[in-house]
Amino acid sequence: MRIGIDGLPLASVKTGIGHYTCELARALARFAPQHEFELLSFLPPSAETDGELPGNLHQVQAKKRRFWWGVGLPLHLRHSPVSLFHGTNYEIPLWSGCPTVVNIHDLSLLLYPETHLSHTVRRGRQRLPLVARRATTIITATEFAKREVCEHLKVASEKVMVTPYAQRSTFRPLAKAETEEVRRRLGIEDVFLLFVGTIEPRKNLVTLVRAFGELLRNSSLRSQLVIAGPEGWRTSDLFAEIEKAALNDRLKFTGYLSDYDLCALYSSCTGFVFPSLYEGFGLPLLEAMACGAPVITSNIPTIVEVTGAAAHLINAKDVDELARAIVAVVSDSGKREHLSRAGLARAAQFTWERTAQLTFDVYAETLERARKNRRKNK
Repeated sequence: MRIGIDGLPLASVKTGIGHYTCELARALARFAPQHEFELLSFLPPSAETDGELPGNLHQVQAKKRRFWWGVGLPLHLRHSPVSLFHGTNYEIPLWSGCPTVVNIHDLSLLLYPETHLSHTVRRGRQRLPLVARRATTIITATEFAKREVCEHLKVASEKVMVTPYAQRSTFRPLAKAETEEVRRRLGIEDVFLLFVGTIEPRKNLVTLVRAFGELLRNSSLRSQLVIAGPEGWRTSDLFAEIEKAALNDRLKFTGYLSDYDLCALYSSCTGFVFPSLYEGFGLPLLEAMACGAPVITSNIPTIVEVTGAAAHLINAKDVDELARAIVAVVSDSGKREHLSRAGLARAAQFTWERTAQLTFDVYAETLERARKNRRKNK
């Protein structure tokens, strides 16, 4: 078989979906060496995607065309057909001539439109129902996300398959000497709380800043809050809250970091705090746990499904509860050690090899479903 995979998430600096696409493609090529895999895009991959690929995984840059999903990609697939196309970022060509698999990572565009830019919400409301209807199979990362897709997009349960994601192998506990070098270079103190992710409303950083400010005012604990990740959208409320809280040198933004620097921060933070209001999965949680970070996070269903009993769970909308959780973890070395061990054990259950095997099972089921549909329509 030749499997086409959406390569557009690899055309810019990678965040969650870009990492998912890259790691899945590599793992699939290793898992099924008898098949060919192509990362299809009209844009070149970013420099950080360069590197040795398995011999049966190829990056294919099609001729650049306007209307890529509606015209360019369907024309490319007509001239260079594949057995199946996998859209890893909510999109597939609606007219492709081959069976299609699409990832719907979450429904935040529909369920939390206030956390996105208005033009993105409009496109999502138009495209997501069409994509869900036209795709042969839909992939979600959690059972809760599957239930949401079935309910809100009116999709039959048998059409949606769950394949959990995994952390990259680079995320592992680093030695103290390595973490100290990174922290010195970045200007980060010994005791610090860490958040990792794109800075956008759904991540609930306003509540984190309020809780951190309360901790500084009402406890003797001295800590630094480090926010690592690129700036996203609708950040004005967050920066207004930061100015109001007058955190001064207690708050540090690092911007986008390399995997090595992230690994060093995960490995040495006093606590990893991830108070997200909504997630389809939450890859930073697995990365943090794989490095031994004690995790404080939201008690929303998808996160509970991912972390199990390996995290300190809180109501992410409750500033006081989040502040108390931070104090409990920062002040209790025994609790931190317990969360660290539990996180390492939990993260070890998620591997890209398993994700690739489950995804390949999805491909086999998709091709069989497509064959049945063709026979039915004859």
